[in-house]
Amino acid sequence: MRRCVSKMEFRFLVDYYEKIEGTTKRLEMTDYLVDLFKKTPINLLDKVVYLTSANLYPEFVGVELGMADKLALKAVSLATGLKIRELEKMYQERGDIGIVGEEAIEKKVQTSFFAKPLTVKEVYEKLDKLARASGPSSMDMKIRILSGLLSDATKKEARYLLRFVTGKLRLGIRAMTIIDALAIAYTGSKENRGLLERAYNIHPDLGLIARTVAEKGVKGLEEVRVEVGVPLMSMLCQRIPTIEEAFEKMGGKVLLEYKYDGERMQCHISHGKIKIFSRRLEDITNPYPDVVKHLSESVLAEEAILDGECVAFNQDTGEFLPFQELMHRRRKYDVEEAIKKYPAYLFLFDCLYVNGEDLTLKPLLYRKEKLKEIVKETDYIKLARYKVLSSPEEAHLFFDEAIESGCEGLIAKSIEENSIYRAGVRGWSWIKLKRTYQSKMIEPVDLVAVGAFAGRGRRAGTYGALLMAVYDQKRDVFKTICKLGSGFTDEDLNNLPNIFRQYVIDHRHPSVESKIDADIWFTPSVVLEVIGDEITLSPTHTCGLDLIKKETGLAIRFPRFTGRWRWDKSSQEATTEDEIIEMYNAQLKTVQA
Repeated sequence: MRRCVSKMEFRFLVDYYEKIEGTTKRLEMTDYLVDLFKKTPINLLDKVVYLTSANLYPEFVGVELGMADKLALKAVSLATGLKIRELEKMYQERGDIGIVGEEAIEKKVQTSFFAKPLTVKEVYEKLDKLARASGPSSMDMKIRILSGLLSDATKKEARYLLRFVTGKLRLGIRAMTIIDALAIAYTGSKENRGLLERAYNIHPDLGLIARTVAEKGVKGLEEVRVEVGVPLMSMLCQRIPTIEEAFEKMGGKVLLEYKYDGERMQCHISHGKIKIFSRRLEDITNPYPDVVKHLSESVLAEEAILDGECVAFNQDTGEFLPFQELMHRRRKYDVEEAIKKYPAYLFLFDCLYVNGEDLTLKPLLYRKEKLKEIVKETDYIKLARYKVLSSPEEAHLFFDEAIESGCEGLIAKSIEENSIYRAGVRGWSWIKLKRTYQSKMIEPVDLVAVGAFAGRGRRAGTYGALLMAVYDQKRDVFKTICKLGSGFTDEDLNNLPNIFRQYVIDHRHPSVESKIDADIWFTPSVVLEVIGDEITLSPTHTCGLDLIKKETGLAIRFPRFTGRWRWDKSSQEATTEDEIIEMYNAQLKTVQA
């Protein structure tokens, strides 16, 4: 029997958080979530799911708490009567604002005679009010709201409230773990997770997916639709060593498209209103008012969702600029100055929705024709250059042309009847072809920082090296591949602790598989571009463990940071274990040849 709404106390939720925090086993986490979701009233399920994933809303809504530690400590002081200096000292010693809040509640000087048990509904509503507070008095309002919650909170509730508002909940819960738990809780089997995952990939709102499957079961998931204004998860590419193998994989006839070195953009047009989302589902409309203007002049449809790549260019020569130059556009202030300094082209390559028609289940060539119908090319809005070819020889010539034009290479795309847009999926329908695949590792890879090692000598006081990992998409885990200590400037090195501060945790993250013990562990979030000499067999790293040779993994030899922080990529979009294995096998073929 369901608990009634008014009696679902917040302490009930944090009891589960404590259990989840106490395990590093993903299956145990999933079991706790299943139990929690089953005991949550359906009309609160979306709120519980958001809170558990450390959000108040889906990421694309852009509502963030973002409360600074100092501001949170002021709220603790107001709620407990303890002095700020005392709390700051406790924070320096403990290093965890949640523990400080817990101890402060225990020590508190003043006691509220009107304290009442907190409910999940009340906590959510007040946190929402806190997140939306704006204007000159917003800081005071945020302090008062949080202080009011802390006045009624138990020690344990205070711990998780403070971690949540400062962005440090760190339960190790990922979207796919929540989807697994929802499948088990509401369909009776993890085997149905694919249905939930498909719905989530086209409408990435975990709260909506949870309410839908809880209220309507598996059938209800069919009602989840592509919607203008709600970004889909981007379709992703696999990597393969040679053009010849791409043709073999795709049946001998392939669409080959320029691979531009820019920022992926998903553009949503609705009756004159335009929103732009990044591949991480962030609303990035504000830094690109010029792109919005050009889209409004170029797109002829009333409603559309278009996929493309934005590339900075040299306004004197028209030549493409590196990705890092475009990232200067991602700023809140001086946007007009950035537009002048780093003008941009938008190359559109896919059409996912037009005037009420969902095109994600249509073949690629159909989507390409729709794109041509609704886009009028301009100086700034262009269609990605592509050719449909039947021979690797022609493809090599087109590849050289792409490189000469300033691109990274080509994307090979299937044109079979089943070449639908597979949102959120990295499959063999799209294959990345870049300009390396030699015995020497010339092409960089995107790796996730999962830990760090304390610096010594000249690097004392900062990190000496980072522990880097690739993503295993089959098991939703990260596997180590190298220690990264080269390629950083002195400024980079000095900034590393600050860059990673918000991701530091006191244990190895449950999704990280490592034989190596790092001095500091991170939540896998930050992606860096890394180049090395070659990929070698390794007895110490877990990437490819037992897949090439028993009790042996793969490592990058002499890795170096390229200077490129991939803030545009989420950790799940990093280079995969499968791609590393393909690159290793390609090296072997080249050496043997």
